Amino acid sequence: MRITVNGERRQVRDGLTAAELLEELEVVAAGVAVEMNRQVVPRKELSSRKLSEGEEVEIVTFVGGGGDGR
Repeated sequence: MRITVNGERRQVRDGLTAAELLEELEVVAAGVAVEMNRQVVPRKELSSRKLSEGEEVEIVTFVGGGGDGR
């Protein structure tokens, strides 16, 4: 089945869940937000949320900092 992850087309197996996709990509779920078709997926649903043909997935990594440390 074909999906798009962060703008890149990928071939994945049928029935893959969002959590399994993160595992395959070696991404730690605790440090990211997952959006499927422009809807944020709650972390507790990642294991049960199955991907569908043509799904658009965005994985956003949280980055700390940004301040000048004062």
